[in-house]
Order: sequence, then C-alpha cells, then structure tokens
Amino acid sequence: MKIEDLGSICDRLLGELSTVIVGKRQTLELVLTGFLANGHILFEDFPGLAKTLMSKLFAQALGCKFRRIQFTPDLLPADITGTYILDRRDGQFKLRRGPIFANILLADEINRAPPKTQSALLEGMQERQVTIEGDTYPLERPFIVIATQNPIEYEGTYPLPEAQIDRFMMRLSVGYPNKQEEVEILTRRVISQTDDYRVNSVMTPEVFQEAQQVTDQVHVDETIKEYAVEIVQRTRNHSLVGLGSSPRGSLAILHLSRAKAALAGRDFVIPEDVKAVAVSALSHRLLLKSGTWLAGTKAEEIVKGILDETKAPRTA
Repeated sequence: MKIEDLGSICDRLLGELSTVIVGKRQTLELVLTGFLANGHILFEDFPGLAKTLMSKLFAQALGCKFRRIQFTPDLLPADITGTYILDRRDGQFKLRRGPIFANILLADEINRAPPKTQSALLEGMQERQVTIEGDTYPLERPFIVIATQNPIEYEGTYPLPEAQIDRFMMRLSVGYPNKQEEVEILTRRVISQTDDYRVNSVMTPEVFQEAQQVTDQVHVDETIKEYAVEIVQRTRNHSLVGLGSSPRGSLAILHLSRAKAALAGRDFVIPEDVKAVAVSALSHRLLLKSGTWLAGTKAEEIVKGILDETKAPRTA
C-alpha cells in the first residue's frame, strides 16, 4: 500500500462514517489518527454524545471484531479477560475467553469499576497479551481500547491512576452538536426508522494493519522531533503544572503526527501535524497544581498556550 492510497482509503472511511455521525468530522479524524498510530483512546465526555455508536461504526468500517464492556462496581477481572471453567463432559478445564479478545474493545464508564478490575486491561493495552492462571495468550491484531468516563459524576467512581491514564495515547471529547446538526440527527432518525445504524466495511483487519505499517514509515525530520520534545519539556517547567508529561508524551506526538500526515496523503510530518495532535496527546498526562484546577484552568488550555509560545520549525 502506498501512502497516497492510504489517504484515499481513509477519506472513504471517514465519508462512510459521516453518513451516520453528524457534524463531527474533526473528531472522527482524530479517532482514526489514533487507530493508525495503534494507540488507545480515552473519551471524557457527557452521556448521549454517540461515543458508543462511533466506536461500533469504526469497527464495522474497519471490518474488525467489536466488544463492549459496561464497567460497574461489581465487575471482576475475569469478566474482562475470561477464565477457565470445568467442562463436565470430559472433566477438563477449558478457557472461556473474555471480551478483551477482540479487535476494538469499548470500556464504557471505565471509572465505575474498582482499580483491581481496571488493572485487568493494563497488560492487554501495553503488551497486547493477557495472562490467565499463569498462561499467556496473545490478543488479536489490531487491538485497540476505547474507554469512556463521565467528567461530571464522581460519586461511586474510582478515578484512573496516572499510570493507567498514561497508557492512553490520546484523550478526546465529542462535544454537543450545534442546533443545525441536532436537527439533522432527528431528520436522519425519522428517515431511517431505526436506532441500529450500520456502515459498509471499507477495510479488513489485514488491510488496516498494513495501513498502520505504512504510517510507521512516514518520515520525521530532526527539527520536528526537537519541536515535539520542546513542547513536552515545557509542560514539565510550566508554573501551573505540578507534574509534566513523561517521554511517553513525546512518543505519542511522534506516532500521532505520523498518522496525521498519512491521513493527508503525505510521507513526511510538518509542524501543523504536531499542533493538530499535541493537545489530545498531552492534556491527560499533566497533573495540575491544586490552585490551578481550583481556578478552573484546564490542561487543554495550558497545552494550547505552550503551542502558541513554542516556535515551530520552518518547512521547505
């Protein structure tokens, strides 16, 4: 697959998704960017904004196996990974695979389950494998986790620890539609007469993996690397930030900016690619000082300010 072909296929995929998802082209592009970069995505947004529908439709368009887990306080790690059960017919213990054995896994309201259950995802997210009763099983490729959490409800929730939040390559928000878009949503529902929306498959899992490999070949100039690192280092020295991004933030920008360039059909990264992904790649990695978040300042605003202050390299 050539980089030009990848851009064309991704454009068709986004067009297919836009037949159902109204007015969120930029969000769809960012999600696809994360997918191409082989990264996990955290959605922090209010209920009812099509996060589950978006995840399901992406799986359909990519021809991938989709599973959804509703996280609740009584959810157990075995409910995610699976466990061995006794087959009474032959007296042997056999593995019953959990929903983590999928290509795209939606962890819905992940902060409603206790830390022990949340941690059941860690090995799969990092190593793309799970260990059950001492036996290790590789997960299917591609394997991407999309997690959601509600930013306004804290009662009965378990905030994700920083180490687990850091495993997500990007944090996104869908946001409310405007008035015209919401009217269009109602119009499409009246026409379709169903809530079971579907889209046509544009790729297969094999083609999608090839697209990820092509993305990994996108050239990144030394000046772009230095630009990305400069942005990340400024988060560590910012007066409003208690703890800045780790090098994993720099790697996230590297992978995502390559994917952004690939979406545009380019085989090289430009500063605008870095700017387009930096907020999503870094905002969830910053620990703000207590006075900062009490004043209502958001991590996204701090990253945007850093981007404005950091001089971008010139491109030929």
